[in-house]
Amino acid sequence: MDAPALHLAKADPHLGAAIKRLGPLKRARPEHTELYHALLSAIAHQQLHANAALAILGRLKTIGGGEFPAPEALLAMPDDPLRACGFSASKMAAIRDVAAKAGDGTIPSRARARRLSDDILIDRLTSIRGVGRWTVEMLLIFTLGRQDVFPVDDFGVREGYRLLHGLEAQPKPKAFGQIGEAYAPYRTLASRYLWRVADEMKTPSARLSKA
Repeated sequence: MDAPALHLAKADPHLGAAIKRLGPLKRARPEHTELYHALLSAIAHQQLHANAALAILGRLKTIGGGEFPAPEALLAMPDDPLRACGFSASKMAAIRDVAAKAGDGTIPSRARARRLSDDILIDRLTSIRGVGRWTVEMLLIFTLGRQDVFPVDDFGVREGYRLLHGLEAQPKPKAFGQIGEAYAPYRTLASRYLWRVADEMKTPSARLSKA
């Protein structure tokens, strides 16, 4: 085990056993490198199947000449092309707010985001219409690669913890946040392992092995 995994194993022996069993986790390359693009994608995916969201985003890129429209171009775009992409009225308002916030600097570039803390980014990005804390935490983890994010409202992370510890119910978010303090400064890695534990139980072979 490397130092982060050893720290987690010492903080939580149940998690340590899962880490030993699962081995090192591969980091997927982020789909988007800039927060502006990642936020447009996140809004498109809300309450939609992934394939439907990807189709909408593909049409948006088509009218943008093969890439997402720049913020100023998106703000100037009338409703009809966006509606034709598949955006609802509420999502049109949300992506326009993303464009406005990118234009005024609320949404930083990736380079500038490196100099901002997680808390500052959460505070800034949750000011965007249709963007909540969980969405920003996912961007911190998967777009920016932050190392100490613990999404206490995430069902999968809490479910993984419940399964590891043999609990009847998931911990409540506030209590879970306190539990997660022991994992700092590697709470992102802890979250990724807890997701894996929860995912394992979705497979028939895993369920049978627990029967």
